[in-house]
Amino acid sequence: MHRLLIASTLALGAAAPAIAADDITIGFAIATSGWMEAYDTPAATAAKIRIDEINANGGLLGRQIAWVEADTKTDRAQSAKAGLQVLDEGADMMVVSCDYDFGAPAALAAESAGINSFFLCAEDVKAGIQGVGPNSFSGSVLAAVQGATMAEWSHVRREARTGYVLLDTTIEYNKGICTGFDWMFPQLDGTEIVGRDTFKNDDASIASQITRIKALPEEPDVIMLCSYIPGAASAVRQIRAAGITSLILNGSAVDGSYWLDATPGLSGFVVPVQGSIYGDDPRPEVEAFNVAYEKASGSRPASQYAYPGYILIDLWAKAVERAGSLDGAAVTAELEKMKGEATAFGARSFSGELHHQNSAEMQIVEISDGKPAVVDSWTISEPVPLQQLLN
Repeated sequence: MHRLLIASTLALGAAAPAIAADDITIGFAIATSGWMEAYDTPAATAAKIRIDEINANGGLLGRQIAWVEADTKTDRAQSAKAGLQVLDEGADMMVVSCDYDFGAPAALAAESAGINSFFLCAEDVKAGIQGVGPNSFSGSVLAAVQGATMAEWSHVRREARTGYVLLDTTIEYNKGICTGFDWMFPQLDGTEIVGRDTFKNDDASIASQITRIKALPEEPDVIMLCSYIPGAASAVRQIRAAGITSLILNGSAVDGSYWLDATPGLSGFVVPVQGSIYGDDPRPEVEAFNVAYEKASGSRPASQYAYPGYILIDLWAKAVERAGSLDGAAVTAELEKMKGEATAFGARSFSGELHHQNSAEMQIVEISDGKPAVVDSWTISEPVPLQQLLN
């Protein structure tokens, strides 16, 4: 494992460093304004931490890495413009927004230029080969892996045999979580999905859905809630207020304690994460990063979504060194050879068919009495099949 060598001068919002003629340039076409900024800024900060570490260790291919940045303003049309802007400024690789819809226009510009692009933390299979092209990757773990992890972990560790699926249909990420759960849970011994329902993130009430859960002959062992904040918090509050005590599962999007004031005293709520922000991750490298991030930004990561930014720079730089080149196709070939490649946040793999993680070690965080803590780690027993992801 590499050591963290964080440069103390890095800070959120810091100006891009001056670029020398022989520098390698990474272009950040990301949201520094609009609602996506809350996702893009932490991951981009993490990416810049890894850039500083590489520079402190002598650089990449014997050259220093510099970066340029353009604001997508959380707008699809502006994303394409931002991509073209960083290309004009000499980007050798492009980092784009966490979300597929907002990152793809910039990534497509990178694809047309023949350079690699990495989505900061997109968890939709389209953020890669399927939606952009052969030189595009994501630094995160697919939503379907999160759902599958919750299915298998709850079956083995909590003896879950009956499940109820409650899907927030607002965004594709939520559907991905439920896709993974729906694939894994029925395969497990003695399991049954006893019901399913849908809602929208901005629904003020899920009373009718709760009525249907309570009408079941027995309370389900687990409720697979596929949603994000604020709708997830509202749904959890209403479920518990109705007296339903089922273990509630969700994806990584609800990682963090910032929303727990909306659900006082919450217990029995579990999420899978790539690393713990709470200081209790069993891997010392993760806590070392948390400390480095705090030095760089003034606060610890608010959620696990900072981590993929660090991972993507780490993996890309390794592939560049092995290729001995910045050529997009050459670097892609080296990335696709990675099988169980070590990172500070666990092993990562790519293939010629998939530029995402369809299996990964996840830390299991459970909220008890309003306090989140790591209770386990889990890697699904088989990767989520590509066909399942495409469906």
